[in-house]
Amino acid sequence: MAEGKKKADDKKLKDNVSVEEVDDIAKAAKAEEKEKDERKALREYNRGKKDALKLAKWDEFKTTEEIYVPEILANQIIGQDDAVKIIRKAAAQRRNVLLIGEPGTGKSLLGQAMAELLPMKELQDVIVLPNHEDENNPRIKTVKAGQGMNVVKKAKMMGSDGGQRAFINLFSFLILMYPWLLYWMTDIDKVIIAAQMIVSIVLVAIMALASKLVKLERKEVPKLLINNAGVKKPPFIEATGAHAGALLGDVKHDPLQSGGLGTPAHLRVLPGLIHKANKGVLFIDEIGTMDLKVQHDLLSAMQERQMHITGRSEMSSGAMVVTEPVPCDFVLVAAGNVEVLTHLHPALRSRIQGYGYEVYMEDSIPDTDIERKKLVQFVAQEVYKDGKIPHFELDAIKEILLESKKRAGRKGRLTLRLRELGGLIRAAGDLAIERKHKRVMREDVKEAVKASKTLEEQAADKYVERRREYEVIRNTGAEVGRVNGLAVIGNGGIVLPIVSEVTNAENKNGGKVIATGRLGDIAKEAVQNVSAIVKKYVGKNITDYDIHIQFLQTYEGVEGDSASVSVAVAALSALENAPVKQSVAMTGSIDVRGEVLPVGGITPKVEAAIEAGVKEVIIPKANKGDLILDAEKEKKIKVIYAENIRDVLKSALEGSGKKLMKKL
Repeated sequence: MAEGKKKADDKKLKDNVSVEEVDDIAKAAKAEEKEKDERKALREYNRGKKDALKLAKWDEFKTTEEIYVPEILANQIIGQDDAVKIIRKAAAQRRNVLLIGEPGTGKSLLGQAMAELLPMKELQDVIVLPNHEDENNPRIKTVKAGQGMNVVKKAKMMGSDGGQRAFINLFSFLILMYPWLLYWMTDIDKVIIAAQMIVSIVLVAIMALASKLVKLERKEVPKLLINNAGVKKPPFIEATGAHAGALLGDVKHDPLQSGGLGTPAHLRVLPGLIHKANKGVLFIDEIGTMDLKVQHDLLSAMQERQMHITGRSEMSSGAMVVTEPVPCDFVLVAAGNVEVLTHLHPALRSRIQGYGYEVYMEDSIPDTDIERKKLVQFVAQEVYKDGKIPHFELDAIKEILLESKKRAGRKGRLTLRLRELGGLIRAAGDLAIERKHKRVMREDVKEAVKASKTLEEQAADKYVERRREYEVIRNTGAEVGRVNGLAVIGNGGIVLPIVSEVTNAENKNGGKVIATGRLGDIAKEAVQNVSAIVKKYVGKNITDYDIHIQFLQTYEGVEGDSASVSVAVAALSALENAPVKQSVAMTGSIDVRGEVLPVGGITPKVEAAIEAGVKEVIIPKANKGDLILDAEKEKKIKVIYAENIRDVLKSALEGSGKKLMKKL
């Protein structure tokens, strides 16, 4: 190995090429070789495998080891059929694309797929040269990919000082030795010999200075700015989170700017990611987080397809340097969530709209046979890509499918937040390895679901544990004006105790509903809507009373209207002194006419009720298909579906509270 390294080093010296330039070629060659090996390995892996999409039924397999993994990235994208169609069109015509959607839905993979589909255009090497007329305005030259190295090498050979330096070294040695030869071989006066020595030292110093000047001349050699030697496909450059200098290019500061010791301007130029993406794809996620000035510069680069490089810091000497325009003819694939649009430069978005496509990513797909086949393919892909975890049995896939339905949060849908689902797949695989299973089994997935809870779900568990310990959450008996509501924190559900008290009005303008507990705007409006329900169904003049509503220990705040059913029940219970069963929890929105409307997060809310020991849960009838529970959890809870406030009160009130039902 040492001998091989020595030969390589000798070749570098022989060819007069820098280590950095050789490393660039080596990296490109290594990347190309790695890609060939990966494709070869995938083709070998796929031999004899079944295409999941061509199965007669989605479950006609035993393990995912039987399932084919597509070689083309575009065919690996699950559930984003419309987006893939647009990406294919955009790639063919070199159009810009803006992808908007939830995290983990495949935006980055779409960008990579577009680079793979992009027609191959002739790549270029970019060289930066000194400008003798204005050293702060370096010249730019483009050549075919792979030729830049030759241009630089020829320039170095022309400026090579190897022979001159050898002559200077030899001559300096002879000059220094001459006085000593006189001293040893002659009887010349020592004073004369000392004078000869001084002269020799002065001459050697002059030679050294001359050698330095010759070396300085080598700084006229051009710099290879972009090296595409060995690159066989359009580049894919990810610029997410890049600062201005990294994205647009920069010029290094030179602390030694005088005395001939400074570094020439052209050697301090650094390319930006927009220049590296020339003839390829530039992918920027969360593009709205970029400074508006940077977005404007990005727009200019897209319009002109070239952009000069200058120092990005005003305090740096690099700010005085401005190169000639450097090519940056890239296709932009920008991404983010909906909030990104409010921070996106209007002109930049207009450019994308006028010369490209906008795509809203799907966050779920219908639970059909064909979509289940795609989910099977996705699991097989994740296992193959990971390379360490075992394949999944059919029963394990069914458990993944159940979890996908839960996370979709909508009836008859499967989630497309596949990054999170991929995390569950890897967690189940790790458990299978730990348990020495040859295949991932159903119990591995079920245990992984518990082990891979989100931070919000873990926080919700702690929330329930602490409040049960101090009896903040109660699941037995009956109380007036107290209801177990349900809410969602992140992806996890919690039981949200709500209490109500009725007091005499403080003034003539009574009948107020006063709510506390860090409520958001929507939650406040929902509470106010409850007053209409109370007036309609109680049948008494409530202007003589004020109704107080408190959301207990909601330090994180409350937002949304899904607790409005719980608020209505608590208020009616307090007004009519009607006890509410504490073994019941409820969720749902309510309109001013008393109709119960659907809400989100049904499954995590019901699961939270089960964890809290609640025996019955009331949810909107419209959410019936959204609730996904496994057989074990279904046994622990009775689910009651309500269409209106009467249905809710009928199941929630106990004993004397039934008198209120007669009024209704």
